[in-house]
Amino acid sequence: MQQYIDGSDKVSHAIELIKEHEPADGYYVAFSGGKDSCVILDLVKRSGVKYEAHYSKTTVDPPEVLQFIKDHHPDVIWEVPRQSMFKLIEKKGCLPTRIIRYCCDELKEIGGKNKTVVTGVRWAESVKRRDRDFYEQSRKTKSKWLLMPILDWDTADVWDYIFAQNLPYCCLYDEGKERLGCIMCPMQGAKGMREDAKRYPKYYRAYMRAIQRMIDTHPGKFQGATAETIMNWWINGGGSLTNDNTMQECLNYE
Repeated sequence: MQQYIDGSDKVSHAIELIKEHEPADGYYVAFSGGKDSCVILDLVKRSGVKYEAHYSKTTVDPPEVLQFIKDHHPDVIWEVPRQSMFKLIEKKGCLPTRIIRYCCDELKEIGGKNKTVVTGVRWAESVKRRDRDFYEQSRKTKSKWLLMPILDWDTADVWDYIFAQNLPYCCLYDEGKERLGCIMCPMQGAKGMREDAKRYPKYYRAYMRAIQRMIDTHPGKFQGATAETIMNWWINGGGSLTNDNTMQECLNYE
């Protein structure tokens, strides 16, 4: 693990890393529209290196994020998945949970093969990320190399940089969102999922239809459960193990 860089050195250190690891064919910047990716895209631009920024559309993206990217980052290339989230639910026979995250693999992390990918991953985001290094080979796709120039930044560093550089950011942060993600993503917990269901009723109904198709496509798998009971389980218990036998197929999903 490289040494932690403190204070005002963080920006210069990030730019040095970007310059140091510049590949001949240029970087693939993984841009999500969130605050961290706004910072890394600006750092890449300031570094003067060759790059392309890409946004992986998941089909359950908050409309505010999509509009923000269109308005402020028109040069970002949009990557469209082969299947929507709703088709994946029907096909997999299981809803995504904090444990089962096939949606990230098939919707968010589809680009960057054979490239050096710049991401906004930070140690401060989770304990699982504490063993990451600034520059390393992808653990999922061996043809990718990952550069994480703000790995040592905390949330205050990110916002300080945004305000200092007067960078635009998505309006959802001003409404109290701390992190942006897919609509009804289980990683935000039950409260966030319920808030999303209320804010985006069309997406909630689309999830309900996908759950019903999942039941119909996998007859007998859910032991007579309805779309309503499965939705309730997803919001209130889908992020952890449960004794509900109806959902054991999901929890044992491979």
